[in-house]
Amino acid sequence: MTLHQFYNIGILIPAFNPDDKLIYLLDDIHQQTKFNQKIVIVDDGSVNQDIFEQITTKYGQSVVVLHHDSNQGKGQALKTGFQYFLQHYQSINGVATIDADGQHKVSDLRNLEDNFIKHPEALIIGGRTFDEAVPLRSRLGNLVTNQLVKVLTSIRVQDTQTGLRIIPINYVKLLISFPTNHYEFEFDMLLATKKAGIELVEVPIQTVYLDNNATSHFRVIHDSLAIYSRFFKFAFSGVSSFVIDIVSFYVLVHFMMTYTHDFIIWATLISRVISGLCNYVMNKQLVFGTQTRQALWKYSGLFLCQLVASGLLTTIFSYLTALNQATFWISCIKIMVDLGLFLISYQIQKRFVFREAKDTNAA
Repeated sequence: MTLHQFYNIGILIPAFNPDDKLIYLLDDIHQQTKFNQKIVIVDDGSVNQDIFEQITTKYGQSVVVLHHDSNQGKGQALKTGFQYFLQHYQSINGVATIDADGQHKVSDLRNLEDNFIKHPEALIIGGRTFDEAVPLRSRLGNLVTNQLVKVLTSIRVQDTQTGLRIIPINYVKLLISFPTNHYEFEFDMLLATKKAGIELVEVPIQTVYLDNNATSHFRVIHDSLAIYSRFFKFAFSGVSSFVIDIVSFYVLVHFMMTYTHDFIIWATLISRVISGLCNYVMNKQLVFGTQTRQALWKYSGLFLCQLVASGLLTTIFSYLTALNQATFWISCIKIMVDLGLFLISYQIQKRFVFREAKDTNAA
């Protein structure tokens, strides 16, 4: 008996308006005698049902086809498949996801399974190489996303948008509660690995683009904005609060400079209270959508730490540079200090302040 027989790994294929490539993929999987897993296809509201009817006729009960009445997004298709595996296969160890457009090789799926056996609690992803042969929109999309993931989470992966993955069952149980339903779901899956205590293993795979990736349903602008939306919202919240903060600070410094030697500290305190209240409301409602009572207390603690750090660092750098009597340059120094604190604040708010209760339990 081989190690593969000890590991029950389901195969999940989300499909939206697929063509014959989906049938070719199933043929390749079935020709590999070592693949004996249950295969689940989720039809995400496809207009033409001919392909799915052919699959049912050809493979019968060996391939389960689930249907959405309307297109709900790749993320929701994956969650529908995850729920089916959890409900019908209690002994399953993990779920492999593979795209229906023929861009993934069955040999690469097999390679990911071999790595999953070595790391049964890890998220295994197939990383493509993005050279000049890859369509420009795919190269640019992955380059931007990879850098964003690196900045926000310190996760270093070569391919953040790969659909070829094997997800351990414990992580599958958490993923079905994720709020996102489209392409950003796969992006969030990577971002949440650290919070969930999931190891991330990237395995090199072949890069296959058919007809310049014409069959991909990824909408470059719409889906990219959805993927980056949380950070963009946080940046908008931060910029808005920053403008309120710096304008208030400038005005207060200008009028308080002749009245007290501690004008920088007092101006920082008052302006930060005003901007902090605005920032909390925006982050709570717009960015993280958290309603927990603890969030206010956590944010208050972070707010006080930032306030003290901003005031002290701005004062120190202003005096060190002998610019402590120039309103404009003091404000510039504060901008640089607060920019650094902004990047640190994002990580703290995402991981601690506005962290959902379910995330806390998973970590």
